[in-house]
Amino acid sequence: MKDNKAVAASQVIMTQLVLPSHTNSLGSVFGGTIMSWIDIAAAIAAQRHSNKEVVTASIDRLDFVAPVYKGWVVNLKASVNYAARTSMEVGVRVDAENPKTGETFHTASAYCTFVALGSTGKPSEVPALVLETEEDKRRFEAAKKRREIRLQNKAK
Repeated sequence: MKDNKAVAASQVIMTQLVLPSHTNSLGSVFGGTIMSWIDIAAAIAAQRHSNKEVVTASIDRLDFVAPVYKGWVVNLKASVNYAARTSMEVGVRVDAENPKTGETFHTASAYCTFVALGSTGKPSEVPALVLETEEDKRRFEAAKKRREIRLQNKAK
């Protein structure tokens, strides 16, 4: 297997502008649009970590905290929290910025699981995760517990 990789090596920061086509009749962004952006940011982080094509296996937790409105800027930060043999959990935090006031709001968070694919299209091993900071270690342990719950639920 390739060399292990630090969390920081695959982090993604992605920025989107909320356009009229992204909004509903209330002028706030569709939840599905935010979900799509989360999936993209998380997939990029998983690809960077694995250096392989990846597929979304699950989004087992997505919480919308506050609305985002037309004209606002959305910033997504994705980090690989945990790497198993062929899968990775990626955490994504979504913040929105009101450009008129400069205020920033936490608007959503999600945990996504991706599987790396080899040249045959079958699951392929990924590098282990190097935990450099206390935050990396905390997120790894929390992700490990979530993975155990996911596997228990899958077995049912």
